[in-house]
Amino acid sequence: MRLLGARWIHLILGGALLMPFHLLASVFVGLVTDGADPLLTTGVQFTSFGCALPLAALVALLLPQLRPLEVTAVRTLCFLPAERLADGPALSWAARRRTALWFVAHLLAGGVVSGMTLAAPPAAVVLLVLPFTPPLQRSVPPWMQALPGVLGPLAGLALLALVASTAWASGVLLARCAPVLLGPTPADRLAAAERRAADLATRNRLARELHDSVGHALSAVTLQASAARRVLDKDPEFARQALTAIEETTRAAVTELDTVLGLLREEDGTDPSAPAPTLDGLDALLDRTRAAGVAVEATVEERCAGLPPVVSREAYRIVQEGLSNALRHAGPVPVRLRLRVHGGQLTLRMENPVAAGDNGPVAAGGTGPDPAAPARTGGGRGLRGVAERARLLGGEATATARDGVWRLTARLPLTGKNEHTTGADGP
Repeated sequence: MRLLGARWIHLILGGALLMPFHLLASVFVGLVTDGADPLLTTGVQFTSFGCALPLAALVALLLPQLRPLEVTAVRTLCFLPAERLADGPALSWAARRRTALWFVAHLLAGGVVSGMTLAAPPAAVVLLVLPFTPPLQRSVPPWMQALPGVLGPLAGLALLALVASTAWASGVLLARCAPVLLGPTPADRLAAAERRAADLATRNRLARELHDSVGHALSAVTLQASAARRVLDKDPEFARQALTAIEETTRAAVTELDTVLGLLREEDGTDPSAPAPTLDGLDALLDRTRAAGVAVEATVEERCAGLPPVVSREAYRIVQEGLSNALRHAGPVPVRLRLRVHGGQLTLRMENPVAAGDNGPVAAGGTGPDPAAPARTGGGRGLRGVAERARLLGGEATATARDGVWRLTARLPLTGKNEHTTGADGP
């Protein structure tokens, strides 16, 4: 009963939407017919009704915003699942044609049911009480007067049943047509897939930025704090230096975090508060890493100073992640870094010894995991982020462990599809 009532209201809404078109058509039909009253002549009324529907279809074709209004009404009053109906305006002509067909069907069924709802119940009431009100029998139409006594109430009940059944059948028919006419077109599905891909790319970009920037700082701070705790009583000066390094690292991490949050503000059209780091800040990154006890030997060609900003930013993040991996999994071991430009691409190579059996925090001496520190859980996303960064630039990245040495290699093209792609998904 609740479903029937809601769909009945939906049909009444269609009749209400039909009225402006019907009145406009009535005026036009009244002007072209001699002496016909558009409000009293039945033939003119049906003619106006027929002329109103093409006008409604034309409006639906010209107003793409009509589809979301109709979709909202169908979801609310016909109780159809949201995933079966389209979102947003009808932008393509195929979607507009479907919307126009739906609008005409809604107004046609709504006009019929609304007319029956207005006219049939009063007539049914008169038929129900006609045998019991003799004075009323002299004022009703002749066809009512001709009905035998018991047939009047039966005709009234039949008339009410006809209205209810018509409303029910019209509601069912519209509910079945709605997913076909108001459902997503292939263009709508493609646009929705593109929106989902863009959202996923944005989430992946922010995840990479947080992992590579804040994750690197936390790895360095963890190592520095572990070393300071182990030598606090024996070597206070070393502990003081470690705390200073922690302070500098966390300060840099706050700046990095502001950069990542700036990316979020950039999505709303606001410029980020801090520029994304590039290879210009590589020396500072290496100094912070050396402060954690890692001996970094870096060889950077002079040509790397003039790289495109997109390539420079991605290369910085890849170096940062490589250093973070060394800190997490090998401790303060020597790291060799080389950056060179050759053949139209930047080649980045990092090497460091692998600590056997190490998957957790590292002891200060770099000889293995710190037994007093809890094991690190999770992880495994850094190398995936490195590969994504290289792939977005049209390059590639590989990471392998062989003969006790961990090697990370990335090749980033300096030109090509990269700049457009990274503008959508890069930092």
